[in-house]
Amino acid sequence: MSTPGPDRVPSTVRVDKKSGQGKPPAAKSTPRSGGSRPAGAKPGTRPTAAKGGPKGRKPIKPVKVSGGRSWGSIALFGGVALLVVAVIGFAVFFVVRGNQTWEDKAAGIKDIVNYRAQHNPQIDARDHKDGTLTFVTNPPVGGAHNPLWQNCNGNIYDQPIANEHAVHSLEHGAVWVTYKQGLPADQVNELKTKVQGKDYMLMSPIANLDKNISVQAWGYQLKVDNAGDKRIDEFIKALRVNASMEPGAACSGGNTTTGPLTPSATPGS
Repeated sequence: MSTPGPDRVPSTVRVDKKSGQGKPPAAKSTPRSGGSRPAGAKPGTRPTAAKGGPKGRKPIKPVKVSGGRSWGSIALFGGVALLVVAVIGFAVFFVVRGNQTWEDKAAGIKDIVNYRAQHNPQIDARDHKDGTLTFVTNPPVGGAHNPLWQNCNGNIYDQPIANEHAVHSLEHGAVWVTYKQGLPADQVNELKTKVQGKDYMLMSPIANLDKNISVQAWGYQLKVDNAGDKRIDEFIKALRVNASMEPGAACSGGNTTTGPLTPSATPGS
């Protein structure tokens, strides 16, 4: 046998994948449906693995996705929606109210009486007459009156004043606050805070009043039982100056005395 020379390299044997060399033995094939099956097995069923054999893959437990709603988010969005609606509602309310006339605002006051709407000639009359006069309502809200008005620059009169002078003040745009004689002092003081020092306002007690308090402007009247009734402020806000039959007429320079009518030496306009 010849010895390989220094230049000779032993040849290697390549194992082809198709040659079968180095390949693990093939597993036994599963019998076909037509082949043999274990005793007692029903045709068409797949053979089960032998007891004690390798277990199959465990089934994956499905993840349960909660179908519940996020009530916190719903409540939050609901609250925001209600807030937006409320803001819009208030805005609309104030815009509409801002566009109302003073007559509309007066009409919105509960239990106010609009004598202008009655078109009573005795109330609508604006003649200037001397002497004592008879009025349709108590306190009066209009009608023929004395040529001299009662001062109405926030004046507080502790005794009754002449109706004939007070009605002329109403014609100038004043609001006249009257109260039943004998009204408790705390009620009277509360009324004073609404009148004192305010132009086109005057206040006095009056006899034979059927309610504790009565508030008048020309052609309008509101009667209430308590000085804290918010309708008094609504009445003043809506009708003071606005209800004037002589816009721009003054409240100063008139009568300042109390008691029944006395002849005036200086008649007014």
